Amino acid sequence: MPNATSTRKLPSQIQISLREQQLTLLPQRAIWWEEKRFLLLADLHLGKAGHFRKNGSPIPAAVHWKDLVVLGTLIETYQPEKVVLLGDLFHSDLNNEWLDFAQWMQQYQPLPFVLIKGNHDVLPDAAYDLPQLEVIPEQWHIDPFLLSHKPIIEPKNQRGGWTFPSALTEITNFYNLAGHIHPGATVRLGLGQSQRMPSFFFGTTIGLLPAFGQFTGCVRMNASSRDQVYGVVSEQSIIRVR
Repeated sequence: MPNATSTRKLPSQIQISLREQQLTLLPQRAIWWEEKRFLLLADLHLGKAGHFRKNGSPIPAAVHWKDLVVLGTLIETYQPEKVVLLGDLFHSDLNNEWLDFAQWMQQYQPLPFVLIKGNHDVLPDAAYDLPQLEVIPEQWHIDPFLLSHKPIIEPKNQRGGWTFPSALTEITNFYNLAGHIHPGATVRLGLGQSQRMPSFFFGTTIGLLPAFGQFTGCVRMNASSRDQVYGVVSEQSIIRVR
């Protein structure tokens, strides 16, 4: 289980200790791994706007440029050794938005990007053949974490939200950090109102990152008393929810 070591008032970031590693949860929906100097994020879903336009929905490509501007700002701020993408970098078939991403990435040469492929990463192999991009098919075990797109055990949809099996409490040799689920948390605002927001979810052996892409949704997670949840209020604000 993670141990929250420090928080800041809004606007904020939150640092947790997980398996004796220092992880900073960023309100831009990414994680800074201090010891490795890795920037971790999941589920950009670049190209999703182009996919919708192809099917008749007038979604502007600018929605993805905003995501890349935010990612670029994080790169310039933290100067990572690697940017690690936990799957679903690109949403669907090859389109111009992939070419835009390839060109965008060049400005950060020689910074390496590592893509752990997700279920939406279905471009032809040749498309991924970029000098700065390393592609890992399924999982990357880098102590003490197993990095993957889908969690090693997927939650089930129960009681109006996603729930991990209650037996998933055993201590393992690694802690799984994953994306795919797009976790969300519901925060009560008073006067009978509530707001669902993207969240970081940390169980006993599996942690989920929120979707980095703005053109994505989030789903409710049913958290147990052992879990910790941090909600992303805005690009400047993150709070402990549970």
